[in-house]
Formats: sequence, structure tokens, C-alpha cells
Amino acid sequence: MRIIVAAIGRLKRGPEQELAERYRERAAKSGRGLGLRSVEVVEIAESRARDAQRRMLEESIALANVIPKGAATVLLDPRGDKIDSNSLTAHIRGWNDGGRDAAFVIGGPDGLAPTLSDGATLHLAFGALTWPHQLVRIMLLEQIYRATTILSGHPYHRE
Repeated sequence: MRIIVAAIGRLKRGPEQELAERYRERAAKSGRGLGLRSVEVVEIAESRARDAQRRMLEESIALANVIPKGAATVLLDPRGDKIDSNSLTAHIRGWNDGGRDAAFVIGGPDGLAPTLSDGATLHLAFGALTWPHQLVRIMLLEQIYRATTILSGHPYHRE
């Protein structure tokens, strides 16, 4: 299984990028024993289109092009499901057991085109609050790391 985090925009050098990379590396390392081949972050440049609909469409097409065929697609969506870490872990376990890759998609400020949104396996929300895209990426990578530690039996997760 591969996990891809596809995001509109680039993290600038600094503490946010360092923290995101730390969680990505930890997830990749702790997931190796579970059959996780890689945890990749793919950054997509923001569209320069002037029209919001056009930006959304261009960004959605670019995101769709990096999602592996047959992958479980998880869209980060403020209107999505608010699940706990154990539920996310169960999803990842199921995709891994089924031999599927997983692509987590973080759209731009204009959202995602319905063609991408409608085909998603899961819509995931980090609560009702509005979060900057940089923090969403860090929180997502931390949750992927947490899931790999739960799956490997590490006491990182406390109940």
C-alpha cells in the first residue's frame, strides 16, 4: 500500500514544513512492517485562473491526475465526516488489507470540482473550525502516523 497526500499549494521552508516532513517520515517508518511501501506528499501549484470556478476545475484535474488508479480517495472537506483516530485507522487497515493505495486530497480555497468530490471514498473533516491548509496537512500526516502506530501495536495511542 502507498499513501499519497495530494495538496494544492506548497509549504514554505520553516517549522510547518519541518513538522509535516517529520510526521511523514515517522508514518513511513512505522508503516513498513505493516506493508506500507511509502507515504508521499505531492504538492500541486495553485491555479492562476482569475475565475474561481476555473481555478477549482484546473486544481481538481491536477489532483485527479496524481491519484493512483483504484486508490481509496479521501477528501479533506469541512462538511465531511468527523471520525476519530480509531475509525481512520480501521479505514486504512481495510484499504491495506484489500491491497488498495490511499490518496488523501487537500483542495485549494475554492474547493473541489463535483467530479472529484462525487467519486471520493470518504469525506473527512477536522471539525467545524476553519483550518489553514498548512495545518491541515500537518494534522493529516500526524493522524496517518498515529494510524500506523495503532496498527503496529505501539502504545502511542491511549484509550
